[in-house]
Amino acid sequence: MITKSPKFLFVPVSSPEGIGEYMRSIIIATAICEKWPEAEVEFILNKHTLYAADCPFPAHLLDDTPTKRVKEVNDIASKFKPDLVLFDASGRKSQLKHAFDLGAKVVFISQHKRKRSRGMKLSRARVTHRHWVVQPEFVLGDISWIERKKLQLINKPEPIFIGPVFSQPNAEKQHEILSRYQLCEGEFVVFNSGSGGHILSGKLAADIFAAAAAKSYQEIGLKSVMVYGPNYPNEMQQVEGVIAIKQVENTEFINLVNASRFAVLSGGDTLLQAIAINKPTLAIAVSKDQPPRIKACSELGLIHGCDSDVDSILNGIQSMQRPQLVAGLLRNMKASPSFNGLAICLNEISDLLEGKL
Repeated sequence: MITKSPKFLFVPVSSPEGIGEYMRSIIIATAICEKWPEAEVEFILNKHTLYAADCPFPAHLLDDTPTKRVKEVNDIASKFKPDLVLFDASGRKSQLKHAFDLGAKVVFISQHKRKRSRGMKLSRARVTHRHWVVQPEFVLGDISWIERKKLQLINKPEPIFIGPVFSQPNAEKQHEILSRYQLCEGEFVVFNSGSGGHILSGKLAADIFAAAAAKSYQEIGLKSVMVYGPNYPNEMQQVEGVIAIKQVENTEFINLVNASRFAVLSGGDTLLQAIAINKPTLAIAVSKDQPPRIKACSELGLIHGCDSDVDSILNGIQSMQRPQLVAGLLRNMKASPSFNGLAICLNEISDLLEGKL
């Protein structure tokens, strides 16, 4: 039986560079409040991130990423007394155990093999109720038989692949966004390098993407929407043919991507979201964990990848103009099993709160 006002505590990795874990937590938290309007939701964030001050939920701001602030996180959990704590790629064993000992349901989210293996360590698995993997299985592959046996010995479930978590495109919302920016469906390209804080060869990745967007309009005539990201520290460039946006909610972002001709994205969560909605994408790695993901998706013919300099991106954009290449990407994406993990999250949370898991 779910209490009238269930309490949820979100503890995502929180750094000035990346934003994927935070955004995923926001998406899940928003959906929770829609499903359970009386729910109480709180976040624990790093105060040095540019997005912390704009969190739409009550947030406890720490002087570092929550994983490194064990006592503060545990003290917050003790005072709040949550029914469920979600650690998104974050948390030390002692933090998970403290939440577990408080009687909260503990969910751990991993996004690559190292984090998944960490979440399956016996000491952590014992105090974790559910382990979600926000990647398709074709990216990471199955767990080893040794890992499976260890989990069986302590009677704990295996991690489940839930895939990307995002707000589903909506025709009414899409029409509103296109009208606001005076765009026509299929006649523009969306550029986004992630949070806006990633550095490539001494330059902000967002600046490299923005330069490629500007040049693609000058040389090809492609109108673009450049989403810089909330961690972008500089003033946005205003150039002809490029609509510059600092940040948008995932609902708006996914609708922009859905309405675009194709997208130019980093190899993070948004790449998998684009694949899930069958949007042709040119992918560029902006952090060390992204090349394997891009390689796996590229080998399956789901995306087109390129290097991270402006000329390589422009060559990639030229390739995305070829109907045969785009048709192949669309065919492969439609044949590949992909889904929105948000529904799985909500179902699992409901079962956890009702004591079914």
